[in-house]
Amino acid sequence: MAQPKGARAKEATRRGAKKAGSPAPKPGPGARLKRTLLTLVGMGLGLLAFIGLGWLPTFEIPGITMTRASFEMEPQFLERLKVPDGFKVNLYAAGLGRARAMAVMPNGDLLVTVPGRRVLRLKADADGDGRADGVETLLDDLKAPHGLLLDEGWLYVAESGDVVRVSYDAAQGRVTGAPERLAAEIPEGGAHWTRTIKKGTDGWFYVSIGSTCNVCVESHPWRAAMVRFKLGGAPELYASGLRNTVGFDWQPGSGALYGVDNGRDWLGDDSPPEEVNLIEKDGFYGWPFFHGDNVADPDLGERGRLYAGRAIKPVHKLTPHSAPLALTFLRHQRAPGYGNAALVAEHGSWNRSSRSGYRVVSLHWQGDGSITERPFLTGFEVDEDVIGRPVDVVEASDGTIYVSDDLSGVVWRIVHEGEGTDREPRQAPASSRH
Repeated sequence: MAQPKGARAKEATRRGAKKAGSPAPKPGPGARLKRTLLTLVGMGLGLLAFIGLGWLPTFEIPGITMTRASFEMEPQFLERLKVPDGFKVNLYAAGLGRARAMAVMPNGDLLVTVPGRRVLRLKADADGDGRADGVETLLDDLKAPHGLLLDEGWLYVAESGDVVRVSYDAAQGRVTGAPERLAAEIPEGGAHWTRTIKKGTDGWFYVSIGSTCNVCVESHPWRAAMVRFKLGGAPELYASGLRNTVGFDWQPGSGALYGVDNGRDWLGDDSPPEEVNLIEKDGFYGWPFFHGDNVADPDLGERGRLYAGRAIKPVHKLTPHSAPLALTFLRHQRAPGYGNAALVAEHGSWNRSSRSGYRVVSLHWQGDGSITERPFLTGFEVDEDVIGRPVDVVEASDGTIYVSDDLSGVVWRIVHEGEGTDREPRQAPASSRH
């Protein structure tokens, strides 16, 4: 398509990269100082996001330019985007800005958060042409909205430092009344500013909170963690050691909570892996002292020796630096092989000498509890040229899948048009740790 090929920032990215197959050298004082300075720079950039009338968090990657995609550009995108046999992808909505988290409404509307301050309403496709019937601003003047949830007539929005809710008539697409603030205790901002909210099968509301830094010992116990609360009650810590678990969901059948975690930077191209974790109450998942299969962090591993025996290993490892931002279990698929699957949106690497991620993969739980991985939506990155960065994945009750893309400012729609139905049992295998 008519877009310059992304140039690789080799000098900047290779400084922290090790050769494939070689052990990671123990960092000296100079390397530690460099990482500290880089962390401080990142925190400074995060602070600048507060300047002005409201939040506008942005993060530019060398060689990648935000594309304002339009419906006229759809054929060029579709020349590259690939989905499994039997599925079809098309452009559902365009011109959205940095489209992030989504929620499907009962009437088919799709709500989308845009960093800064807005929630958009994408009107349901009533005429059946595969595209939203219109886009309008539903909420404005929010502070870094991200996660969305509709529950019992209330629309919940996870801001960077709070959870707000507003009465919402989903059938009419109309907000009424003033927003209510529910969780002002949540720490605000930081290098990982997004907050995701979902309601568990136990009736609690769960919120994930990322770390302030690349690797450090946090002063607030809720940083790099997941908290939960009930209406009228204060949040409580649920699990910790989760550096940035933006995406999480409960597995149908077993009810187990799984999340994807983003590993630290500056340990080379192939370390550490991104993680899929089975998240349990009071669980500790390693960060900042350990990563992957409890490999000691070269900067802080010595300080974390007391945690070595209780750090929980991931149940599956994803490509290093691929930046998984969503994990969504599929509940309405008739496509063979996808009845118990989850989709993971990999936003894509920012400092790897060769790019990783920039795709959606499917995870498949086997009878023994192991997990296999397959490509699902690919083509956003080809030969280092990037045309999109998937962020969130949601599924409608008719099985339609939507993928947000904050680089091109669009939402993609994926439907299954093949013959046959899923013959896998709907009961998920018992969760296990390995």
